[in-house]
Amino acid sequence: QVQLVESGGGLVQAGGSLRLSCAASGRTFSSQAMGWFRQAPGKEREFVAAITWSGSRMDYADSVKGRFTISGDNAKNTVYLQMNSLKPEDTAVYYCANRERFWVGLRVGYNYWGQGTQVTVSS
Repeated sequence: QVQLVESGGGLVQAGGSLRLSCAASGRTFSSQAMGWFRQAPGKEREFVAAITWSGSRMDYADSVKGRFTISGDNAKNTVYLQMNSLKPEDTAVYYCANRERFWVGLRVGYNYWGQGTQVTVSS
C-alpha cells in the first residue's frame, strides 16, 4: 500500500502561482511513476502531469505545457507541481496518484490516489 497526501492548494488570482506537494509513504520502494490529475466541477478527471520515479521521463497535458512543472525528491518521497500563469480554467481539485507497474505512457495505470487539494483561480 502507498499513502499519498497532497498540500499546497488555495485561492490565487489569475496569473499567479502555486506549488502543490504530494508526500508518499508506505511501499514507495515499488513506485514506478507519480502523476497529477484534476477534476473540475461537472467534468471528468483529467491528466495534468506525471514523472517516473527515477525522474527520467515526464509528460504534460497540452493545456498546462509551458506553465506547469513536475518534479520529484526521492529522498523525501515527495513530488511537486509548480503551477505558474494560472488561469480560471485551472480551477479544480488536484489529485496526486502513484503506480507500481510499468505502462506504456505516463497517463494511465495509477492505482493509489490522494484525497485531493482544491485550487481556485479567480479572474
